[in-house]
Amino acid sequence: MRPWLLSALLGFTMLTAGCAKPPQISQAVPRLVLAAEAKAPCALHTLPLEPTLADLEIGYVTRGAQIVACDAARRLAVETYEAQRSLTTELSVR
Repeated sequence: MRPWLLSALLGFTMLTAGCAKPPQISQAVPRLVLAAEAKAPCALHTLPLEPTLADLEIGYVTRGAQIVACDAARRLAVETYEAQRSLTTELSVR
């Protein structure tokens, strides 16, 4: 075997290894913390056994406020989930 052939093979191997991509280091995906308000079940006002007109009016207003708060908590949970997914997707593309 000719000595230059071994040198050429060694040089070719070193050049090929130098061009190879380094192994990709896996990055930990940051976990977003879901707010306690988004985890809590929604409360709904109930009427007494024998409601008066005032009880009905109070119940109507209270339920409306509770529905708005529940919808805000649901929206917060959805936004947190979407942000987590976008971070995961962004890190997996890199």
